[in-house]
Amino acid sequence: MSQPRVIVVGNEKGGAGKSTIALHLAVALMYGGAKVAVLDLDLRQQSMGHFFANRRAWLAANEAEAPTPLEFPLGVELATATDGEALAAFNAAFEAAREAADFVLIDTPGGDTAISRAAHGLADLIVTPMNDSFVDFDMLGVVDPVSLDLKRPGLYSVTVWDSRKARAAADGRSIDWVVLRNRLAPTEARNRRRLDERVKALSRRVGFRVGPGLRDRVIYRELFPFGLTIADLSPAIRPVAISLQHVAARQELRALIGALGLSEVTGQTLMAAE
Repeated sequence: MSQPRVIVVGNEKGGAGKSTIALHLAVALMYGGAKVAVLDLDLRQQSMGHFFANRRAWLAANEAEAPTPLEFPLGVELATATDGEALAAFNAAFEAAREAADFVLIDTPGGDTAISRAAHGLADLIVTPMNDSFVDFDMLGVVDPVSLDLKRPGLYSVTVWDSRKARAAADGRSIDWVVLRNRLAPTEARNRRRLDERVKALSRRVGFRVGPGLRDRVIYRELFPFGLTIADLSPAIRPVAISLQHVAARQELRALIGALGLSEVTGQTLMAAE
């Protein structure tokens, strides 16, 4: 079996939409026919684990069919384990996932942990959602408080930089990094323009690509309790009424997939229904 592609969704800033992006990526890849393994490294919140548990329950209760991933859960008890114990459990789960799937998709917590750092070093692609604010940007880049000029990379950028160096030294492979501008404001604003300039400057300095994320739409939250995404909606799977907002959300997901270079995997089967 060929080596699977490892995608890590990461940002040490909480509330940036990591789990929402990870869930949509997993489902979109599965609709493209890929075998996807998922690991949820947020050992306390476990949003990904809860989502797919909801998915199995909803599909069974409604006698519906939709793809489900291979899950390799890490127990909540690891949240209080030593770094060594947590790393041993993660490495075992990762090796099992890598043997079983075409893609290994890892959702990381909003913070710096030993297993999150280990996951970053194993990535082929790091996806970093970022809300459109200087609060979120602070983890990526530090700006001068007077001029707002970019001063230096932030803590998370340094983490990714270190992971890239370690990966190149270990096996000569590179790690692609894409920052997604998540939840963009619908109107152009001075703050948005200022942030655009700093993101572009930082991308040139530390080497990431910038792509479109997902807007803060009700539909993404509305579907979570069912374990469903915008990609699942079809005549057979329709737990909520369909509106033009769903069409727009679907287009957003297509654009996001394209920015990550995964369109060839998902293809025209990205969505369950047209």
